Amino acid sequence: MKLGFKEKAAYGIGAVGKDMVYMLSASYILYYYQDIMGVSAWVMGIILLIARVFDAFNDPLMGVVVAKTKTKWGKFRPWLFIGTLTNAIVLFFMFAAPPALNAKGMVAYAAIFYILWGVTYTMMDIPYWSMVPAFTEGGKDREAMSALGRTCAGVGSAIITIVTILAVNAIGNLALGKSNDNVTISPNEVIAYVVEMDETGAPTGAVKELAGVKNIALTASKKEFETETSFNQSNSSYQLKFGDYEGDVTYTEEDFTKDSSSLDVAVNPASSEVVLAVYLSSEEYSKVDESAGIALTLSSTKEVDRLGFKYFTLIVAILFFVFTCITCIFIREKSTVDVQTAKIGDMIKALVQNDQAMTMVITIVLVNSAIYVTSNLLIYFFKYDLGGANWQGNYTLFNTFGGGMQILAMCIFFPVLRKFFNTIKMFYIAVFSAIGGYVILLVMALGGVNSVYPFLVPGFFIFAAVGILNVLVTVFLANTVDYGEIKNNRRDESVIFSMQTFVVKLASGIAALVAAISLSVFSISSSDTTYEAVEGSLILGLKTYIADLASRGATVVSNSSVIGLRFVMTVLPVAVLVIGFLVFKAKYILSDEKLEEISAQIKERRAAEGA
Repeated sequence: MKLGFKEKAAYGIGAVGKDMVYMLSASYILYYYQDIMGVSAWVMGIILLIARVFDAFNDPLMGVVVAKTKTKWGKFRPWLFIGTLTNAIVLFFMFAAPPALNAKGMVAYAAIFYILWGVTYTMMDIPYWSMVPAFTEGGKDREAMSALGRTCAGVGSAIITIVTILAVNAIGNLALGKSNDNVTISPNEVIAYVVEMDETGAPTGAVKELAGVKNIALTASKKEFETETSFNQSNSSYQLKFGDYEGDVTYTEEDFTKDSSSLDVAVNPASSEVVLAVYLSSEEYSKVDESAGIALTLSSTKEVDRLGFKYFTLIVAILFFVFTCITCIFIREKSTVDVQTAKIGDMIKALVQNDQAMTMVITIVLVNSAIYVTSNLLIYFFKYDLGGANWQGNYTLFNTFGGGMQILAMCIFFPVLRKFFNTIKMFYIAVFSAIGGYVILLVMALGGVNSVYPFLVPGFFIFAAVGILNVLVTVFLANTVDYGEIKNNRRDESVIFSMQTFVVKLASGIAALVAAISLSVFSISSSDTTYEAVEGSLILGLKTYIADLASRGATVVSNSSVIGLRFVMTVLPVAVLVIGFLVFKAKYILSDEKLEEISAQIKERRAAEGA
């Protein structure tokens, strides 16, 4: 049965809210708990994977629960409402971790709320997508409905991709301005170094120790000053002046770029001791006299990020609930198909017997794992590789372009290509487009491209491919419902779409684990800090690092870290996409002709059953 415009709009806006929530969790949960709340990357990777293993049992169970549901409001809408309400609440608390928790408490908090988030997301995601085959009878109508849902979901994902970092920064600064948790210290003892960097951004080994310090003011939350603390360009905003106090040469935050300068600050609040290292380009390094004074005003942005994520998530959670309520109010379940229920064992058996459903499950895991590895590491690429004081703006620009490409691909590229190619050929085009984009991205990164604009070229091929694939995998999965009805004599909408929910979350868990391992192995999250504590002291660690630079010359640790990052976020996705392509090509048989044949058989069977 065809849906009216009001119902289509209501269904679409539900997808917008649903994928706003999913993208926020998938893209920023690792960053939030590792970079902001201090949880180990390895530990977060394990937590995310364990949550996905738990979903292996929870998601199919939820599919059966939905299939058995019978209420006057229908089969799907009650779970849409309940799942959305609980998931919105859990989402807020997941990004509102209490900073007072110790290390073990923070790990436990992250694990509990992330697993709860997965459970409650499943409660609304399965009934949402189960509506697709219930609203349509197959063919072009089903493709149109799937495309609508995926397009609107892409809009939701794009919104989060585009606005999150800038919104978090703006909201965090607003919230921090009303906070009483900040303190400013003026240290008693300051040791200041200036380090020369070459054209690649690596230290040359030339170091000057400054004789005078005019003024140092460091602002952070009280908790940050409880123990030795480190600040750097990526977690602080600051103003820096050399020369006399009036400023012979002035450097402000806006002047700092990856290739010109950055800084490290180690603070011991107990002794009010500070060690400051400023990294300058060769040209700027030559301007600084060793007898010059230095003035620094620094404010930590760690608390800005923490508060920003907390209140931004609250806004997203409210919008999510409102959007889904619109879906529940205006959607009416029109399907006359009797969705049979089954025991868990029978359901797994039916899925195994549906070879096309299993093919798509494997393909979706592979494709999404490749994409999510990149999306998880992208923020680290901009923050620690391209770097610069404006890394947030560059990251947002790239994501804005990418989000626009995804929407354009779903709204325009998909229907245009569909006029000339069948869905299977479109899948091949999208996969090879993504592979080509990754190759271009790697070549540019290794070639030393340090401007965001050239990266929009590979971004076009990758994001456009992602938009088309988002529509295609849903169409393909919906087609397996009809195939399963012919082969197994049952329609398993809820069962099969519960597998979609599970495999997408499984892919995000695998990708997060890969990203976490990469961050730990290559020390990505500390690549701009470039030093570690010595004998438990950050002060001693920074002094030792500077002394080593002066005695041994340039270091390549940071370069090897970012090179590792580049390969993980490009070569690995290409390899996984190739495997996904080979699996799909070898096993998927539901061509347009085959689907028409299946649709005719279903009509004949239902006509015979009704006779």
